[in-house]
Amino acid sequence: MNRLFFVLSFLMGVIVLGSNYLVQFPVKQYGLEKILTYGAFSYPIAFLITDLANRFYGKFVARKIVYIGFFIGVSFTLFFSTNFSDVISIRIAIGSGTAFIIAQLLDVQIFDKLRRKKWFVAPLTSSFIGSTVDTFLFFSISFYGTGISWIVLSFGDLAVKIFVALIMLIPFRLLLVTFRTV
Repeated sequence: MNRLFFVLSFLMGVIVLGSNYLVQFPVKQYGLEKILTYGAFSYPIAFLITDLANRFYGKFVARKIVYIGFFIGVSFTLFFSTNFSDVISIRIAIGSGTAFIIAQLLDVQIFDKLRRKKWFVAPLTSSFIGSTVDTFLFFSISFYGTGISWIVLSFGDLAVKIFVALIMLIPFRLLLVTFRTV
């Protein structure tokens, strides 16, 4: 358990850090800059990590990974990508930490309640609800009252997060089989 636990914890921190950085950049292709940031593509992987930890170790270990990922992600975000003279940058750090911890702990609880259903029900449902909570908390804390159309960005990011969550079912299933045979 120790090696996989540390790998999942480290990956969680990397995903949070990367997503916090990428959310600052709108997708400029196809006129999507007003509705989508690059963070929407990476962040759903955090739910995959949480769900794998929950499936293999249970909700208590999954929570530990969330806390470790939170600490790593927020610490490095504050150190590397927060410009303390820029209010939006500070709000992104606060919004990210708040949304992450609430959404991930919610994901852990929902997954745990649904874990005995078909293999895809728990990760899909918990990721969908967690992503929705995370998205609207993050964007409202980070961008409310700034002139940035955060509601539109929220819906654009959420659409991508749901799409990526569906795609994440493939590695989830493959990793379930791989880890069971190891």
